[in-house]
Amino acid sequence: MGPNDPDNPKTWSKVYRWYVTALSALLLLNATFASSIPEGAEPMLENKFGFGREVATLTISLFVAGYCVGPLVWGPLSESVGRKPVFVVTFFVYTGFQVGCALSQTTAQILVFRFLSGTFAAAPLANSGAVISDMWDADIRGKALAVFTLAPFAGPTLGPVCSGFMANAGVSWRWVFWLLTCFAGTVLILVILTFPETYAPVLLVRRAKKLRKETGDSRYWAPLEKKDGTAFQRLKKVLARPFVVLIYEPMLIAMTLYMSFIYGCIYLLFEAYPVVFTGLHGFDEGFTGLTFLPVFIGGCFGVILYLVYFNPRYERKVKQFAPNPVPPEYRLEVCMVAAPFFAAAFFWFGWTSFRSVSFWAPMLAGLPLGGSIVFLFLGLFNYTIDAYLFMAASALSAMTVVRSTFGAGFPLFAYQLYNKLDPRWASTLLGFIATALAPIPFVLRAYGHKLRLKSRYSPTGDLPIKPPSDGEKRAQGVEP
Repeated sequence: MGPNDPDNPKTWSKVYRWYVTALSALLLLNATFASSIPEGAEPMLENKFGFGREVATLTISLFVAGYCVGPLVWGPLSESVGRKPVFVVTFFVYTGFQVGCALSQTTAQILVFRFLSGTFAAAPLANSGAVISDMWDADIRGKALAVFTLAPFAGPTLGPVCSGFMANAGVSWRWVFWLLTCFAGTVLILVILTFPETYAPVLLVRRAKKLRKETGDSRYWAPLEKKDGTAFQRLKKVLARPFVVLIYEPMLIAMTLYMSFIYGCIYLLFEAYPVVFTGLHGFDEGFTGLTFLPVFIGGCFGVILYLVYFNPRYERKVKQFAPNPVPPEYRLEVCMVAAPFFAAAFFWFGWTSFRSVSFWAPMLAGLPLGGSIVFLFLGLFNYTIDAYLFMAASALSAMTVVRSTFGAGFPLFAYQLYNKLDPRWASTLLGFIATALAPIPFVLRAYGHKLRLKSRYSPTGDLPIKPPSDGEKRAQGVEP
């Protein structure tokens, strides 16, 4: 689609594109909020179903485990049938499974419904970032992703706050899931009524069909309509694509490993915080939920700082590199700032976790933790989209699957880790791992352009890594 084509999502009004961006972020917030909300209701679930803490933790872990399955289908499928149909179908089913959770009578029922809920809730994790890349050019995409990136961890941090106070108020655990039903149903209605299709190849298919119908000329066709092989072969190709992209891309493997550890740590906190704030400081479920707020506040400050400082820096790079796009490596500057703070936050949290030390000390460690998580997610998301462009949905799906295995697995050993090692040494272990992973954005910043030259899937490998000179700009017909 051309730059002046009214059907091109990049030509839609900014107000409308910002609305679609906000709705995409709301879809993601819904899914991630649902992942952690049982945390505050775990004691009620244990009393109702008679299981122990480990099984109660499965209500979170199995939901996140669903993220490992869903993106295998939803990301590549959106590149075949479009973004909107995937969102509508998955959220309709997802809403139904929230009803199933609310009406569950046995342990098996609630665990199965939680896993299936996570599987269908994974569609925004795989596709919301791709929707943003459909609508925004690289210069403004950073601002849009700043809004989007807040959702993957804002939801998990707000879930325990909500369910903790519902538990303190004596509300039935079933109303936790009825709340999710109302939230999901409202978002589903908004998607059906106001969400447009944004994937350009699918829009070209619609145009080709319209032209064939209006003119009777069968020569009009779109590239996506070309069918290679049988339906089974095409399905196999769609399902395998994220892993194929991941296996052959060393830089994607490195980013996925780092993001997976970060994501696992987010869900690990749901078991670590009660050990510190309930076990050491005697907080109830409601006030333990409130201790997650500094993580959310730190993330909000991170978004503001990005919009005020880092994104204007990138916009200046856009002008310097014109008429060429800015190399993706410039997206990693924010990660290079955040990586040391992410590691330091764990040492802060761990070595202030004493009964004799005010609870404010470990709680405020959430501020640098939240800000650094936003910076790291934002930089790595932007880098992935800029580097892989039309394969962005598959690349993001691969990242989502792998990091979701970490998100599902970390809570299962977090309680034992923080009890056996105590909060000091458990956090120190995480801090050392974060320190070992911190060089990844630095290495990619220095050598990413060489890796892209060898990439099968990155169309940006031939980008210049330095801005063109004034003479080169004049030769290309661009005013310096």
